[in-house]
Amino acid sequence: MHALSQTTEVTSEGGVDFSRLLLSQARTITTQGQQIDSLKHQLAWFKRQVFGQKSERFAPEPDPTQMHLGEVFPVPAVLPEIRKDVPAHTRRVPKTDVANTGETVPFFDESRVPLETIMVTSAQMKALRPDQFDVIGEKVSYRLAQRPGSTVVLKYVRPLIKILETQALVCAPAPVGVLEGSRADVSFAAGLLIDKFAYHLPLYRQHQRLSDSGITVSRPWLTQLAQRTISLLSPIYDAQFASIRTSRVKTLDETPIKAGRAGRGKMKTGYFWPVYGEADEVCFPYCTSRAHAHVRNLLGMAPAADAVLISDGYDAYSAYAQKTGLTHAQCWSHARREIFEALDCEPTGVGEALEQIKAIYALEDSIREHPLVDADKQLYRLTHSKPKVEMFFDWIERQCERQGFTPTNPFIKALSYARKRRLGLEVFLTDPDVSMDTNHIERALRVIPMGRRSWLFCWTELGARDVGIIQSLIVTCRLHGVDPYTYLVDVLQRVAQHPASRVAELTPRLWKQYFADNPLRSDLHGIPN
Repeated sequence: MHALSQTTEVTSEGGVDFSRLLLSQARTITTQGQQIDSLKHQLAWFKRQVFGQKSERFAPEPDPTQMHLGEVFPVPAVLPEIRKDVPAHTRRVPKTDVANTGETVPFFDESRVPLETIMVTSAQMKALRPDQFDVIGEKVSYRLAQRPGSTVVLKYVRPLIKILETQALVCAPAPVGVLEGSRADVSFAAGLLIDKFAYHLPLYRQHQRLSDSGITVSRPWLTQLAQRTISLLSPIYDAQFASIRTSRVKTLDETPIKAGRAGRGKMKTGYFWPVYGEADEVCFPYCTSRAHAHVRNLLGMAPAADAVLISDGYDAYSAYAQKTGLTHAQCWSHARREIFEALDCEPTGVGEALEQIKAIYALEDSIREHPLVDADKQLYRLTHSKPKVEMFFDWIERQCERQGFTPTNPFIKALSYARKRRLGLEVFLTDPDVSMDTNHIERALRVIPMGRRSWLFCWTELGARDVGIIQSLIVTCRLHGVDPYTYLVDVLQRVAQHPASRVAELTPRLWKQYFADNPLRSDLHGIPN
């Protein structure tokens, strides 16, 4: 009786109210059933992360006519790769003559490191005949240089002459480098950045490679070289970010990064907020958190006329859109992903939803194949895509009204995610400059999680900012078909000489237009391998 009295109520006559008991048990069973369904959904998600397919695209059943492993099939011809060019930058002029007057070379093994010799003559020597001067000695300076895939040392030999008529000693000055007093050639500095940030090779591994090649430099020197080189690129990054801020259509996202120490053995979590402009430029500003205020600080509170912000469903973006009055376009890819996560809970409904979204994406493929732009693109979307979008949301309404689904059901929650954002998901129908999703920025920011797998974190927040600067330029080079190595070699030599008022010309997009046809090269360029 004691156990029964805890879950039942006794009537005034002393009997048990079985109707209330049954109702209480039914509620308990319903609650536990929802909890079980939620746990099953979570377990299925974890299994898929470890063993299964992570793409939310609908995967049809295997084609029975598909060839099996080991069958011979014709190999299509490989088409030649189309390549494009890159933009440039400027540098400071060193004031010291970095020469090694001794016979020993302290930082590399001459028996193991390829050595290229470059003769540097003075203007006075060129104006004299051989019988008008004597070579009484020479000054030698060394500079690390890099060909793609190899590191060499440039040996600059500068004859020291005595003019017989005046007895004056003349010697050409040491070549000027992009970093004052540094033994690193511009090619080495650019290669260092490309290896770390484009190919995700940490500096300690680059240091090991240099050591194995017979070059003795310190790891702190490599770190300082990277920091000093990126600091020269900072004005170009600022100019590119200013260009993105003026775009009418912008895409914004965020991705975490460990940066700065939070205590012994702990790192702070900061965020890159990649911003993608309509001119195919992207910047990776670093912020200390994921707070809403960062969106206002990055984009400003005075957007362009008819401005559109494309993003995922994070509340910070919708709050910013409400405060500024711009149009907020939502991402179909994120809506599809939410639905795909409910695949194990309701496979039939999820499959039907993914098929409908797939049909809408197929129309976007047709637009790209033709291709259609501006008014023609908008008309095509209104004629073909809009009916399918309306059909999809009508189908969502019917699913939400079906009996047997609770609000906590993963399938219903996924459909509610899309229904709540219907206005944002339909923006692309009436604006030809707006894409269906944020996949373009997702592809651009992929360099950050790929880098995290290699170099794991940024030791300081200043280092995170430097990562954002160099990745902004490298990724934008990729978007415009520009070779990042060629771009950096050129632009590092231009930045100190280029007018500050025209620094925007050194951003990858405009550099391709102004300087790509005749880029500045390192002294290493032209020397046969």
